[in-house]
Amino acid sequence: MNTKYIDLINQTFDFPQEEFNLENKTLEFHGINLMELVETYGAPLKFTYLPQISNNIKRAKKWFTDAIEKHDYQGEYNYCYCTKSSHFNHVLNEALKNDIHIETSSAFDIDIVENLKKQGKITDETFVLSNGFKRAQYVTNIARLINEGHKNAIPIIDNYEEIDLLSAEIKGEFNVGIRIASEEEPKFEFYTSRLGIGYKNIVPFYKNQIKENKKVNLKMLHFFINTGIRDNAYYWNELHKCLKVYTNLKKICPSLDSLNIGGGFPIKNSLAFEFDYEYMVDEIINQIKVTCEEEGVDVPNIFTEFGSFTVGESGGAVYEVLYQKQQNDREKWNMINSSFITTLPDTWAINKRFILLPINRWHEGYERVLLGGLTCDSDDYYNSEQHMNAIYLPKYNKEKPLYIGFFNTGAYQETIGGFGGLQHCLIPSPKHILIDKDAEGTFTTKLFSEQQKSEDLLKILGYEN
Repeated sequence: MNTKYIDLINQTFDFPQEEFNLENKTLEFHGINLMELVETYGAPLKFTYLPQISNNIKRAKKWFTDAIEKHDYQGEYNYCYCTKSSHFNHVLNEALKNDIHIETSSAFDIDIVENLKKQGKITDETFVLSNGFKRAQYVTNIARLINEGHKNAIPIIDNYEEIDLLSAEIKGEFNVGIRIASEEEPKFEFYTSRLGIGYKNIVPFYKNQIKENKKVNLKMLHFFINTGIRDNAYYWNELHKCLKVYTNLKKICPSLDSLNIGGGFPIKNSLAFEFDYEYMVDEIINQIKVTCEEEGVDVPNIFTEFGSFTVGESGGAVYEVLYQKQQNDREKWNMINSSFITTLPDTWAINKRFILLPINRWHEGYERVLLGGLTCDSDDYYNSEQHMNAIYLPKYNKEKPLYIGFFNTGAYQETIGGFGGLQHCLIPSPKHILIDKDAEGTFTTKLFSEQQKSEDLLKILGYEN
């Protein structure tokens, strides 16, 4: 009878997969021996596998290059990384190895841009697209960047006041984009995005505030779908509405030459994950070209803003199962040595799904469990709602420690969780390890941050000077 955990996986999924494999009965991630990582650094720990950032950028660039060539598309393609997904220096350093551009969302992002310029990581030729609702400091920082010669800095206008605010601080001419306030999916609690300007108002806004303004050139229309790029009627319908606005605007605005199709690609959240990226890119390029030809306007340069897709699949978190509590005849709780609220906040905040697999003991029997965190909070758990189906793990055995890993956690977790600051119930942030690969293919590891100590938290709370 097939009762081992490895049998369950083989019966349920195609395994091994590109990034997951078993070696000596323990799990490897992109060839990284995870048990060796645990033995070296302990658990809980977080890690970032830096090469995967470059891998995903290169994949996306190839999809767009191939589609542009196939359709004889006359515009250029530019890949932008959304810094809000992960602001860390090691992430930007890796991403910028691949000739990409940057999207910002707040005032302090511009400080990061200026720091990267000083390091020589980006230049005035690098596109810096500034999204978000802009007020004093953000406007000042964008103006400073442009005034100091960053000609490819493009603030994306989010509301009717921003043109005047930017004009007051920017010397000379500058380029802008306009963000479309797309309609949300029917299941949302509101109809239209709070960000941007409504479809019907964009052409009048251009005529009233930009057309006769000698300081301002409209270069870009920014189209963003909150749920990301998906092959469904909602996405294609919103794209067609966006293209109608673009072509109408292009006919009266010669400077408009770029379309930003924001809203990122999905990332793998299950061993059963399937998404035809190449088809989506091919069809997007095709539909843009067909619509522009029908309307008699030149096709736009294409910009994308990929945040989670860029960095998400580089991250992982490893925990030890400390104890098992059986609270009734059906529910077994495996208690991990950390907290979901503090280390994977997306799991409890929006039921974000990640790939969950044991690191060891694959060739032993399995059981259905729930996972609980260390905080005294009823929401500190991970169960079938987040996981898409029941959670099965090797059977708890006090004499044989079980280690589990959550994978593709690289986007947003640190910023939402408040990296380096207070954590719920004062559960410390775990160690964070950076993993790279040298020219010979040998893995290298580096400790980026130690696990928080009580002194760190006491200082934040004012107990120590």
